[in-house]
Order: sequence, then C-alpha cells, then structure tokens
Amino acid sequence: MKVFLTGASSGIGEALARHYAGAGATLALFARRETELARLSAALAPAIVATYAGDVRDAAALAGAAADFIARFGAPDIVIANAGVSRGTVTDEPADLPAFRTVFDTNVLGIVHTFSPFMAALRGARAGTLVGMASVAGFRGLPGAGAYSASKAAAIAYLESLRVELVGSGVAVVTICPGFIATPMTADNPYKMPFLLAPDKAARLMARAIARRRRFYVLPWQMAWLGRALRCVPRPIYDRVLAGRKRKPRHFD
Repeated sequence: MKVFLTGASSGIGEALARHYAGAGATLALFARRETELARLSAALAPAIVATYAGDVRDAAALAGAAADFIARFGAPDIVIANAGVSRGTVTDEPADLPAFRTVFDTNVLGIVHTFSPFMAALRGARAGTLVGMASVAGFRGLPGAGAYSASKAAAIAYLESLRVELVGSGVAVVTICPGFIATPMTADNPYKMPFLLAPDKAARLMARAIARRRRFYVLPWQMAWLGRALRCVPRPIYDRVLAGRKRKPRHFD
C-alpha cells in the first residue's frame, strides 16, 4: 500500500502516518515544518517514508512532490488531503481578512492542489482513493468561526462534486467529517467538546472508512447523529441557541 498524506507533521496527520506505517505502507508525508517531518520519519522506521516540506497553498510544491513520489514508487493507492487550519474570525475586523483567505486557501484549495497532480495517474490505473478532510463544523455555521465553517462546507460540496465526476473511473472519493479530536488545533477551544476522540483512535476509524471506500463518514458515531439533528433545527431556534456560544480565539492554533 502506498499513501500520500498532507498535514502529516502533527495531530490527525501524524496519527494517520503512524497507523499506516504500522500497516506496512510506503508513505509520502507533506507538511510545512521540515524538522517535524524529520522527527516523524525517524520515529516511523523501518517504514519506507518520503518527506516533502511545503505549504498546500502552493500548487507547484504539491505538483513537485507528487511527481517525485510517482517516479520513485508509482501511483499511490490512497491520497489524503488532511492539511487544515482553524482560526476564530470576525467579519467586523479588517485585520481578520487575511485570516479568511488563509483558511479558505488551505482548507479548500489545499485539497484541490493535493488531488490535482495525481488525477492522471489514478485515472490511468483505474484505481485509488482520494480522501478529503472536512468537518462536522461544515454542517452549520458556527459563530466566531465563519471562515472555518464556510471552508469545511465548501470542502464537503467540492468533494461531492468530484466523487460524482469520478463515477465509473475506478477512483473513489471519501469525505471525512471529524467531530472533536484531541489535537493542537482544538487544545485552546474555550467550549465543551462532546465525544472528544484521541488521535490514534480517530486514525483507526478513518483508515477503516477509507479501506471500505465510504463516500461520507462522520466520526465518532455520536457526532453523526448530532450532526443530523443540527441540520434539522429550525433557523430561529438555531440562532437563539448558538448566539451565546463561546467563540474560538482569534489566532492560529
């Protein structure tokens, strides 16, 4: 098995890397922090690991990494677009406009940049699974998290569009919507996080869904039910209940 994974240096990405290394996969790990990639690569020995330092907002960096990986190992079996950022944002604050762009460029275009350079190889092989990391936060807009919620909603819609486009090609698209996972991204959330999962357990559940080529997967199962319920709440009631909710701090996690 060959797996290409972005956002690999911490959190869910690191947990997925450890899971697949334990399963004997050949790994490509892409992330911004070169020192963290080196640390993780060493920890995964004796697994075969190729590391690529770069930002998913940089399409050329991902194209170069994809070309190198394909040349060395062939087309991957699984491509996981996991890289993401979360930040509290307020539309009133002009200073937050760059944060809106960063969140959208990373969480939405980052998925496109990750998948695009592999499309020809996967279509040619008539095989492979493209995995996009969305979020339960994309189901409804959360106050103080307009950029994050909107970016994850956009990711869900994009991944569905791509899945339908690829019907009959042999290439699967899996949308993963985690609830709360105990990672650096959630560490300073000032509100209760129901059904919080440890990263290693989340990675096992995600890998199982990927292996089964689940079209849309929410974890844990309790969040799947909560997500369905949230979608059904009438807007006036939703507004009243969520208006007083504590908000994510306005800085990157």
